[in-house]
Amino acid sequence: QVQLVESGGGSVQAGGSLRLSCAASGYTYSSYCMAWFRQAPGKEREGVAAIDSNGNTNYPDSVKGRFTISKDNVKNTLYLQMNSLKPEDTAMYYCAACDCYSGSWCYDRFVEPNYWGQGTQVTVSS
Repeated sequence: QVQLVESGGGSVQAGGSLRLSCAASGYTYSSYCMAWFRQAPGKEREGVAAIDSNGNTNYPDSVKGRFTISKDNVKNTLYLQMNSLKPEDTAMYYCAACDCYSGSWCYDRFVEPNYWGQGTQVTVSS
């Protein structure tokens, strides 16, 4: 059974940092492309970081320079290091695994992830 389990969320003041983890099991982790998404109440889901099977990464402008996605293929764990957090980063954060397609990222709108985690809440206060 495939499982993605996020952890590391919490409450932090603006300017602070958090590191999210996503532990994967039940599938060949290293062969998938991965991404982190977030969704705030009343807002659309937004992709915030993506990584392909070779470790290449991609970010939207809203988090570029502040968030870093990485993965440990031995531990089957995906990470999201979030620095310089802002109140607008407040959301439920989800990790996802996708089939890899040349020229696309796991968080692209036309890519439907194969697996999702249950989410972890991040709250940033001003």
